[in-house]
Amino acid sequence: MNLNEEIINCRKCPRLVEYRKTREIPKRYSGEIYWSRPVTGYGDIHGKLLVIGLAPAFNGGNRTGRIFTGDKSSDFLISALYEAGFTNIPTSTSRDDGLTYNDMYITLALKCAPPDNIPLKDELINCQPFLIREIQMMDKLRAVLVLGKIAFDSYLRILSEKGINIKNVKFGNELYYDINGIRLYCSYHPSPRNVNTGSLKRENFIKFLREIKKYINS
Repeated sequence: MNLNEEIINCRKCPRLVEYRKTREIPKRYSGEIYWSRPVTGYGDIHGKLLVIGLAPAFNGGNRTGRIFTGDKSSDFLISALYEAGFTNIPTSTSRDDGLTYNDMYITLALKCAPPDNIPLKDELINCQPFLIREIQMMDKLRAVLVLGKIAFDSYLRILSEKGINIKNVKFGNELYYDINGIRLYCSYHPSPRNVNTGSLKRENFIKFLREIKKYINS
């Protein structure tokens, strides 16, 4: 069984399994068959950039079966990645839409949709071995972009457990750190709340992504 098969077949977190089976499907998606399983990473595993998000949205990745696909967060993120040259198309609507990532792989700290988009620490720890293996598979990795504080904490937990000093590494939008040969970039999560309140501005985010692109190609 390969890594993606292991992820899809994982049932370690009863709360998450129960949630995706029992939560009511909105009327606008009635009749649609939801993926309702863990969601794997996607993209070029031999790329130089790893992007880590929080978890699949119930009506996004949990519905479509692909990370950052079919919801407002993905609309914002993929269009910005496209402007920075990381995708071949500016939208992510379904698993068969032809989207590909250029020189990057995107994954999640938690592979299952959590209630209220808030995972428990034990659930994140259960998922951590999957993220570790994804990082290990990225043999050309030069930079990691974390989307939000939970993704940031998950990545730093991995570094800390490897004995890497992270004492002075703090989360903040558009900050970056050079840690153990890998540059860590931090951004707010592209959630509708962050976008609608102006905490995450499209033009600034695109500029930040272009800076990342320039760095990994330097």
